[in-house]
Amino acid sequence: MRIALIADTFPPLRTSGAVQLRDLAREFVRQGHELTVLLPSSEIAGQWAMEDFDGARVIRLKAPKTKDIGYVRRTIGELVMPFAMLRNLRRSPLAGEKWDGVVWYAPTIFLGPIARALKKASGCRGYLIIRDIFPEWAVDMGLMGRGLPYRFFDAVARYQYSVADVIGVQTPGNKGYFTQWIKRPGRRLEVLQNWLGAPADAPSTIVVGETALAGRKVFVYAGNMGVAQGMGVLLDLAERMRSRADVGFLFVGRGSDAQRLREDARTRGLDNVVFRDEIHPDEIPNLYAQCHIGLVALDPRHRTHNIPGKFLTYMQSGLPVLASVNAGNDLVGLIEEARVGRSVTDASAESLARAAVALVDEVGADAGFAERCKELSARLFSADTAVRQIAAALHPAAHAV
Repeated sequence: MRIALIADTFPPLRTSGAVQLRDLAREFVRQGHELTVLLPSSEIAGQWAMEDFDGARVIRLKAPKTKDIGYVRRTIGELVMPFAMLRNLRRSPLAGEKWDGVVWYAPTIFLGPIARALKKASGCRGYLIIRDIFPEWAVDMGLMGRGLPYRFFDAVARYQYSVADVIGVQTPGNKGYFTQWIKRPGRRLEVLQNWLGAPADAPSTIVVGETALAGRKVFVYAGNMGVAQGMGVLLDLAERMRSRADVGFLFVGRGSDAQRLREDARTRGLDNVVFRDEIHPDEIPNLYAQCHIGLVALDPRHRTHNIPGKFLTYMQSGLPVLASVNAGNDLVGLIEEARVGRSVTDASAESLARAAVALVDEVGADAGFAERCKELSARLFSADTAVRQIAAALHPAAHAV
């Protein structure tokens, strides 16, 4: 199939979304599809720039800056983005291209107009991959009320949903949010699990044995450190476990809370905690090979369901997981059923510390953890499965299903 994939993140960015889309693009190509990735860029000199990425055609289209700027400028930039992308696509060599299917990725919620235009021009189906439900999670977190800004973002999101023929959510718990959307004829709602491609084998620039954590059983967190993660409880956990000289905590990444967390750890005098800046995604497997347990944190105010990308990387690397997540999150049942770690849902450092101590003991006594983690990764979270599912849903025959 000739497929257009629209997103606002892709390598050389190192976000979890960029890594996911990199792996998805490679797998589309591996399965014999002709893939074109359409991306906004504020950095290119001209109106468009074309490149090859491991057999996929990538076109970067001039659009306003939307990353690492204030909320107001970002909102304006994202609102203009799809129209700027479409205008510059029509000035590119791909102006007359037709597609057998259009796929787009949320976040962001603002890609509906360009997805609709490409679908209409090609007379094809569209598949929306939803990895978080915005603005609902922002309301849950207390970042936004249900006033005018919420109504604006909700209208944008609902327009994007209306463009899709198929929506793939990441957990069964998210399906309830789309009970009205699915009532329209011809629409399809399904669970599309997160995915990863084959792990890389690049050496990590972080050598745990050369840090203050040398010789300890290391709990590792690698990824975004932002408001949605609610990572303060992980520092509370480290503080409660200071007396365990055999245990340490490694935090790797960037985000809006990263500097605050570093300063908090320093203020508390946590000598069992080490922070490091973000590393290349290809270095992650080698980093995890030096660690023992992966950490997941989601702010307990979340009401939507989320299986973070870092959970997938832990599973792929055979790392059991200790998770502090919101009550009712589908991740809790998944961890318990697959026996790949422990989770708590009360945001209590005391509960998390009890689970951490128990998990350290279990990992020492049960040699089957790594195998169970890798089996879960292969069964549920492969890029191969994701691409086959998306391609099947985009096929014209799927309209009759």
